[in-house]
Amino acid sequence: MRQDDVLEILGLVRAAGAEVWVGGGWGVDALVGRQTRPHADLDLLHRGEQEPALLAALAEAGFAETLDWRPARFVVADGRGREIDLHPLAVAADGSATQESLEPGTPYRYPASCFVTGTIGGTAVGCLSVEQQILFHQGYEPAERDRLDMAVLREAFGVDTPL
Repeated sequence: MRQDDVLEILGLVRAAGAEVWVGGGWGVDALVGRQTRPHADLDLLHRGEQEPALLAALAEAGFAETLDWRPARFVVADGRGREIDLHPLAVAADGSATQESLEPGTPYRYPASCFVTGTIGGTAVGCLSVEQQILFHQGYEPAERDRLDMAVLREAFGVDTPL
């Protein structure tokens, strides 16, 4: 997934009126304002109630569902090999949100403060905060890309990370 692909996809999403936040590796890159490594996919968190408009815009652009782990997440891909990992959120009136997990009754919780703004290719994008990125990089065996992402956050923000 190239930077131009990310900006194209975010443009489609915005045109559909859907609000999204970039997570994962591109989310780390948005926080530091530059691409730090190659990315296989794009992680997007979205408002669950906007999912029909979001999916319609992505389908029109050639994306089709390839993995369904609802209600926690699902993946769409296009014929060019671009993958988007989508995470539906229930956003509360105070700006906090929850995302269902694969374990019923134990949703992921997002404080309102974790939804911040970063930049990709000079374009402002919604993304997850440094603290939320660190939280999500815990509780599993990390891949090399996870270690790289945490190293970027340590260097850029002077934070401690578990990896």
